This record gives sequence, C-alpha cells and structure tokens, in this order.
Amino acid sequence: MKLKRISKVRKNIVSAATFLIVACQWLFAHAQTINIDNLPIYNKQTLRSKTDWLINSNAQKSAIYKTQEGHMVLSNGLVSRTFTINPNGATIALDNLITNEALVRAVSPEAVIWVNGHEINVGGLTGQPIANYLLPEWISEMKADPYSLKLVSYNSSPIKERFEWNRRTEWSSQQMPWPPKGIEVAFTYKADESVIRNFKNLKAQDSQREVLWKDDFIKLSPEWNIVSSHTLTNAFNNEGKAGEMLAPGNTVIYGERVLPAQTKVIICKLNSGTDESSGYGPGIALQFEGDKFSKFHLSPADKHFRIFHDGKSMDFEGFDTGKSYYLKILLANNTMAAGKIIYSISDDGKSYKTLAELTSTGHPTHLRVGKTDPRGGKTKNNRTEGALGRSKIEQILLLGDNKGADANLDFLSSLKVKVHYELYDGLPMISKWVSVENEGKTEFVVDNIKSEHLAVAEAESAVEHKQRWEMPPIFAESDFAFGSMSPNAAQNACVEWKVDSTYTTQVNYLLQTPSLLVCMPKTGMGQELAGGASFESMRLWELMYDSYDRERRGLSERKMYRTISPWVTENPVIMHVSSAKDQPVKAAIDQCAEVGFEMVIMTFGSGFDIENTTPENLRRMKELKDYAKSKGIAIGGYSLLASRAINKENDVVMPAGKKPAFGNSPCLQSEWGIDYFKKLYNFYETTGHDLLEHDGSYPGDVCASTTHPGHRGLADSRWKQFGEIQKFYRWCRSKGIYLNVPDWYFLNGSTKVAMGYRETNWSLPRALQEIIERQNIYDGIWEKTPSMGWMFVPLVQYHGGGSEATIEPLKEHLPHYEQRLANLFGAGVQACYRGPQLYDAPQTKTMVKKWVDFYKKHRRVLDSDIVHVRRPDGRDYDAIMHVDPLGKEKGLLMVYNPLDQPITREIEVDLYYTGLQKQVSVSENDGPAKKMALNGSKITLNVSIPAKSQKWFLLTP
Repeated sequence: MKLKRISKVRKNIVSAATFLIVACQWLFAHAQTINIDNLPIYNKQTLRSKTDWLINSNAQKSAIYKTQEGHMVLSNGLVSRTFTINPNGATIALDNLITNEALVRAVSPEAVIWVNGHEINVGGLTGQPIANYLLPEWISEMKADPYSLKLVSYNSSPIKERFEWNRRTEWSSQQMPWPPKGIEVAFTYKADESVIRNFKNLKAQDSQREVLWKDDFIKLSPEWNIVSSHTLTNAFNNEGKAGEMLAPGNTVIYGERVLPAQTKVIICKLNSGTDESSGYGPGIALQFEGDKFSKFHLSPADKHFRIFHDGKSMDFEGFDTGKSYYLKILLANNTMAAGKIIYSISDDGKSYKTLAELTSTGHPTHLRVGKTDPRGGKTKNNRTEGALGRSKIEQILLLGDNKGADANLDFLSSLKVKVHYELYDGLPMISKWVSVENEGKTEFVVDNIKSEHLAVAEAESAVEHKQRWEMPPIFAESDFAFGSMSPNAAQNACVEWKVDSTYTTQVNYLLQTPSLLVCMPKTGMGQELAGGASFESMRLWELMYDSYDRERRGLSERKMYRTISPWVTENPVIMHVSSAKDQPVKAAIDQCAEVGFEMVIMTFGSGFDIENTTPENLRRMKELKDYAKSKGIAIGGYSLLASRAINKENDVVMPAGKKPAFGNSPCLQSEWGIDYFKKLYNFYETTGHDLLEHDGSYPGDVCASTTHPGHRGLADSRWKQFGEIQKFYRWCRSKGIYLNVPDWYFLNGSTKVAMGYRETNWSLPRALQEIIERQNIYDGIWEKTPSMGWMFVPLVQYHGGGSEATIEPLKEHLPHYEQRLANLFGAGVQACYRGPQLYDAPQTKTMVKKWVDFYKKHRRVLDSDIVHVRRPDGRDYDAIMHVDPLGKEKGLLMVYNPLDQPITREIEVDLYYTGLQKQVSVSENDGPAKKMALNGSKITLNVSIPAKSQKWFLLTP
C-alpha cells in the first residue's frame, strides 16, 4: 500500500510538471505583448529638428520612444518609423519630419522569406479598409496575419561596424566616425504553434490542390457563355475590362461555363463596386441537375453576405462595400447522389471564415459568375430595374483533389528571423536588413529574402500610362549592387519601385503607379543554412529627400555615402606608371615623393601580374613595396577579373539566350575563381602592397553550371559569387588596402569609381579634352563626392590620337598640362596620370608641385561637396564651389575661363551651404581677404580672369 501511495504521488508530480511545461509552452507561444513601458513618450513637435541637417553638426541623437497608443517609434528628429508590437510587429508609419510628410500608405509584412520553396511573411497586419492612406484609428481594428511569423522580442544597441576598416588618415582630411553614430533595433520573429498549424493546414489544403482552371479576367475568355437580361452591349466586358459588369441593380448579367466533374473548390474574387442590388448582387451560382441552384453572393443594398440554397435564403454580417472579397465553395464528399457544400468568406484570400455547411443532392454541372436572379437563375425583375451600377469579377479559380500535404514544413519550428533597423544621428535615413537563423539540426535552404516591402504614397497620380513617373521622395540604396558606375547598380540587382496590384483604389486605370518599394535579389539566394548557422540578407538604406531641388538631393546622397562608407573620403594623389619593371617604378616613386604625389599604381598594360605566384615575382614586389614605403609612397597594381574568358570548365554558363555582361567572364565559384582569390590574398599578405585597381569587377553574371565547387547551380550562383568578392573587398579594407573599382562597390569597401567619361575621348586633340574634362567632373559630382570619382590624363598615348592627343613631351605642352592640373586639383578630383613620368624638366616639376601644394593647402575644403554654379560649355566661364560648413575654410569657388581672351563677369553665388551668415571673408588666389556683406545668403563677385586660365576664391568667416 505504501509503495502504491508513493507511485501515485510520483504520478501526480509528473502530471503537474507536465501541465506546467505545457502551460509555459502555450503562454510562450501565445504571448505577443512586449513591454515598452520604460520608453520615453514620443512627441513629434518637440522632437522635430529646428536646424538644417546639411549645414549644422548639432545632430539630435537617435532613440526609441513609445506613443500614447502603445506603439514603438524610432526617431532622430529628422525621420521617424513607427511600429506596432501587438498583435504583431508591423511598420505603421514612416514620417519625414523635415517636410512633415507621411510616406507609408498601407501596412505590409516586415519582410518575406522563401524557405525550402515556401513563402513566409514576417509580421504585418491585415484588414486595412483601403490602401490610399493609413489612419491611426484603423490600427486597433486590424488583425495579425495568421500565417505570418510572430514578433517575440526586440533589442537595441549602438550601431556596429559592418566590417573592419583600417583607415589611412594621411589621405583623408575628413575623419568620419566608424561605425557611424546612431542606434540599431532588431525585432525577433518566430512561428508559434498556431502559425505552424495554420501554415500546415493552408499547405495541406488549397495550395496543394490541382488547379483545374484559373481566370484572372485580363481578357474575356471564350469559355464563358455570357447571359444578359439587359440591352447594354458588352455588359460583362465593360469598356474592354473583362469581368466588369455595368448594369442596373435588379438585372441579370453573368458568365456561365461547364463545371469540371473533378471540381472540389470554387473560389471567386469579386468587388461589388457601385452595385446597389440585394438579391441580384454579384456572386457565384451553382447549377444542379433538375434546374436547381445554390447561390453565394454579395448583397450591397443590405450589406450582407447571402446564401440561397434549397429554397432558403441566409444572411451573414460583416460585408463592407467597396472591398474585394473571396467567396469560397468547398464541395465536400460530393458524389452524384449527395454531399456537403461549405461556404466561406475571406478578405485576403488566406484566412477564411466559414459561414455555413449545407447538404446537397448531387454534384453541380455548371458555374455562373456575376449577377443572377436571387435564386441563381436568369429571371429579370419586372417591377424595377434599379440604379445603374458597376461591379467586377476579378478572379475565378477551380481546384481539384488534394495532391498531398507538404512534409517539408518541419523547418518552421527551427526558423528564427530578425528584422534589423539602423537610424543614424544627423541624417533622415534608415537602414534595414534581415538575418535568418536555423535553431534546429536539419539544414534548410533560404531561397530568397524580401527585406523591404513598403507601400509608399505615390509621388504623382495619372489616369493613363506614363513613360516616366515621378518617384516617391526616397533614395534607396543597397550593398548588393554591381554592374554600373552610378547608383542605379542597386536597382539593377535588388532595389525596385514596383506597381502594387492590390492597390485597387489608385487613380491609374491599369494599376501601374509605382508605389511599392521592394528590396529583393532578382535572381534569388539559394543559401543553405545548416543547423545552428545564420546569415544576413543584403542591406538597404532609405534616405528621405526633403526637397525636389537637384542640388539638395545630391548633397543628401553625398553625405549619406560619407557616413555609411567613410573610406570614400580617402583621396590619395595617384600616378599610374606605365611599366612595372623595377627601374621605371622606382623612378616614378622618386618623382611622386618629390612633387607630393602619394600613390603609384602599376597600371593596365604595365606588365604587372598579380596572378604570378612565383617566389621571384613576390620577392620583387615586396622589394618595390619596401622602396616605396621608404619614400612615403603607397604602391599597388592592376588586375582584370571579368571581361575575359578562361576556359569552358571555368567560365560562367549562361542560361539560354543570355550573355555575360562583358561578353566573357569566369565564374567566381569555379575552380579558377576560387584559386584566383587565393592568389590575391596571398599576394597582399606576402608583399604588403597598399592598393588594388580591380577592373572588370563582378558584374552580376549568373552561372548555370552544376559542377563548379562553390555553388550548386543557377539559383545560388549570383548570391555566392557576389559573396566571394564582397568578402575579399571587406578583407582588403581591414588591411588598409585601397580599392579602385570601376563598379558601384562603395558600400562594400571600394573608394573610387570612374567619374564618368568615354575612354576614347582621351584620344581627341588636347584642347578639346580640357572642356570635356570639366564637363565630366561637373556632371559626375551630382551624385559623388570629389573623392569618389577618378578622371584620366593621357601623359602618353591611350587608345590612339597620336601626338595631338597626348601631353608628352611634358615640357612642350606646359599650358595644357597646367590646365589639366588646375581642372582636377581645383575640383578635388584625382586622375590616372598615366605615363612613365610626372615631369621631364625643372619647369615641369615646379608647375606640377605648385598644383599639388595648392590641393594639399586646401585639402579639406577641396575634398568637400561641390555646389554647381555654371556648367562648362566653352562659350563663357564655368564654375563650381566647394562647401564645408563644418570646416575652417567654409567654401572655395573655382571659376574657369575657356576663351581666348580675358573676361570680366559679375557672378552671383549662393553661399547657403557654406553655413556662412551675414558676412564672408573673400580671398582671391590666396591673396589678402576682404569682408563682404551677404544679401540673404548670396554675394555678387566681380571676377576678372585671363584668357585660358582660372581663379579661385577662398571663403572664410
């Protein structure tokens, strides 16, 4: 008896423990409330910055706040992003506090990921009435998507560095902080038991059924037999829009077709529009043997859903006019003799509410969609036709038997997703990315990640199609960028302004307004994720424009790059020596040291071969490095990656009909590609060289090979090739290796790209090159800082043109050589001075050193942003003005005279972006300064410039 009592006690203890464990699991699975009580209250008016962020340095700190309604706000006084945390995480506002503009018009998922072929939403809410705008009072009525991952926690921290940067302070006059100042907030999402159950049920139902027939009503299918009791022509194809019905309320207009015998599910998406009928409301009608009907429809006049079946009518609450609904009929266990019909309704096509379950006497033979009579027939109401209305059948989907539920859903319990945000002090900019972690033991594949799906208020409305749209005022940039020497590299790869087909209340007739900001690799990721492993998506930066002025927008972008890629401020003075042999290289190093140049690049065509791994070559390169270091000069060389063929086994295998970006290219994940990067790592670790000019960088070519060791096939080829070069560039930055890359790799460590020029123009006669050079600079600096772009100076022949195009002998072309130096150093732009020497006579040396000294004397302001004054055209003066409101030298105005005679001009210059107020000290060509009063923010200068020359004006307080 005692043993029995002990056994019973133990059973009770075990039962109690089991209950507690299950209860805790239930509570964890269902608890979504996150405590933000300790956060300060958000007050938009108090927090809004009162100064211009492009001029002032007193930036308000980024911080997290809470609203009176219990939402979370990330704000820095310039921009704010607001999140719900219950019933799920979602962005419910993105506000430009400078312009007082609300940018978000509708709630979207925080992210979308594809794992093992399954699409999974992360966060988000459903139930917004319309997508034109978003009212705060709607939020409390919206619901969590039952199929989305749920918000379980969040944490915050100062911004962390994306990768290590060993800065070269001698080349940068602007010591930008790294990492940038600001705050990171990471929201963690997981699937609780209800989400996993809902998702498995969803996958086990409609999505796994055989699709028998689908009609999206893009055009009217000939399978529909149109029946109408009204005389209006094309009443089921109004104005050429298939499925749109224009008819009086109490009339019949529908499409009919035979219902396949194997049909199990009928789904109809429709919108009642302006239809005001009751029993004649739009919907579905099933016809059975014996001319019997079952009708499921909308009743706009009564604001009900209605079912007519077996002679009886039933009404259901919840109908909202103007919304699209999905009517679903499930034919359960139906035979030719008997069965059940289950009627359900949804406003999103995912979550259905069952309205009724009724018996049937057989399987329906025909389907009618549209406006039938109240019993599903075609009898017209003879008493009154009712008001003319417009309604729309948007989709019909006929599904057959279930093909079997997916067994590959176990990963859901192991899936952890973090949505990261960074907010920067002093910039109206937010960064966003997603990290995925496998908390289980079984590997799964992340096919793709949509890290941003932001429904933004449209910048303009147009009824008809437009060739060129005004885009919303957000500059979006990603570090998954390549294949361009301008910022649209990001757009080429993963960032896109898209149309929103769910935004059915927009003005555009064909729903083509670009109003959806999406960030997602266009060719997928295919990233394997082993148990316990994690990885990150690409990062997205969203800069809020506060003006439509081109100059201000450009200044905003340039400040963004200096903040998130501060290595772009490194601006060494570079010579490209045309031979990599010891004597010419050492001679070039000596000349650079004499006149103040800071770097020697063994240029293309010089004989430099970074892939030569022989001990002799590596030893020689190490000796050249040591010699350069003894003279205070940095050294490196040129390597070509893409734009060449290796062999059939190692080149990219392009899909049918496509070619590599440069005509030929090796795959970076082939045996050759993997070995190539090993050679580069070894070269720099062995020789200690300071820089790499990496031509033909990875342009985004995919590869369909299934034999290359570094990728499985086409799906993961771009992501993994990009990852290889990204890893290498970041490693270079950690070692202080300077990167010249003619592609938009700034956010991954590159420092310079071509400013923007046509190479063959350097084969034109010298005099023509002078104006073109200044034009290229003027145009390139709209989106780049001076230090972000290089130009070209053909000291020796390049692409042709002979002696008329080149500067050698240098001493015989001093006026032209000096003009080139004045153009470049006056703009703060470095060039590829390509040749065997920088000077060939004392007077040449003196002239070169004069302009190098000028640059170094005013380096900080010359490296700063440029305001455009007048574009070069060869017909009158042209001018640019450097501005540095935080420096001692606030501005430097360069004015050029391209004419053959002296000129005198009155030039009005706006000094707003110098930060100067009331008065300014102006020094001409470093002469004595004179005080001038400002007229608002402007001054008028009387400028006299000799023929074919220039002057500069230093602006100080």
